[in-house]
Amino acid sequence: MRAALLEAADRPLVIVDDVDIDEPRAGEVLVRVSHCGVCHSDLSLVNGTFPFMGPVVLGHEAAGTVAAIGPGVTTVAVGDKVVLTPVPPCNACYWCLRGEFGCCVNAASITTGTLADGHTPLSRGGAPVLRGVGLGGFAEYVITPESGAVQVAEDTPLEVACVIGCAVQTGVGAVLNTARVTEGATVLVIGAGGIGIAITQGARIAGAARIIVSDPVAERRERARQFGATDLVDPTRDDVVAAVHECTGGIGVDYAFDAVGSAGLILTGLMASRNGGTTVMVGAGGLDETLDLGPPVVMMLTERKLMGSLLGGSNGRRDIPRLLALWRAGRLDLEGMITDRRPLAGVNEAMADMTAGRGLRSVLEI
Repeated sequence: MRAALLEAADRPLVIVDDVDIDEPRAGEVLVRVSHCGVCHSDLSLVNGTFPFMGPVVLGHEAAGTVAAIGPGVTTVAVGDKVVLTPVPPCNACYWCLRGEFGCCVNAASITTGTLADGHTPLSRGGAPVLRGVGLGGFAEYVITPESGAVQVAEDTPLEVACVIGCAVQTGVGAVLNTARVTEGATVLVIGAGGIGIAITQGARIAGAARIIVSDPVAERRERARQFGATDLVDPTRDDVVAAVHECTGGIGVDYAFDAVGSAGLILTGLMASRNGGTTVMVGAGGLDETLDLGPPVVMMLTERKLMGSLLGGSNGRRDIPRLLALWRAGRLDLEGMITDRRPLAGVNEAMADMTAGRGLRSVLEI
């Protein structure tokens, strides 16, 4: 099949047409990919922020049509439209049984590049090829566990719905599932890329009264207004913590979200949150990032909380239909998040835009 292949860090992806893919095994689904969004986690593999162990097909924000099913698959059939999720819940492990879907044993696939049993269905010239960030969607086909392919209505536009797979599940999920933002709350969103905009929309959906968005790119800050931001902060000019305290009468926000993955910005979120407030780490920072929280007694005395959130704690079977329902009701803007559409061959231009901070989300037509 045709795919965009990353062979080594700090090199452009190469479009090849000789990647082999297995037939689906028991409990697996083969999906013909129609569209795939380009996420910052993909860029982090390209630029070497995240190490990887061999050639890899990136892309994990995909949608398409079921091409074949393995034995035992019952929830989708050939021809069904599906949105894919990079963390398909097994619904049987310790964490899934407790509703902690971001901790599912299948989440390890994001870092290993293989399925949960260590197998990769991809190869080239007989040598293994990894599935990038839990899926491998920059390709004509993907193999996923059954729970990773969520059927959607036939009239669903996959070129729009694909962004639910990562950006929207991650951002809206961090608000609704992880932090459980309450109506009337005050919220700080640090970073206004695709994830940050999804967090902003999640806060609006949750009924937050004040949504403060900080980003160094003026265009992104202004775009944030259409998604629900009530206040904008330019961190290149203003002190974010001081600006937040001014907006909240000196109290600080109830919830702060770091959509970047920067240790420094996580600390900014903590300092901008009120006593008893919650800061959520949503962005995926590099392995060289270290977090120095200072004297633990400060966290204890102020009762500030720090939480991690992987894919917004989402269960795709539950959350993808819920998010599509919000979109159909006009409460979730998916189209506005997509600022560029390109063919698969334009993947490196999409990576360059993300590096430069241009736009929100690029979608590749496979």
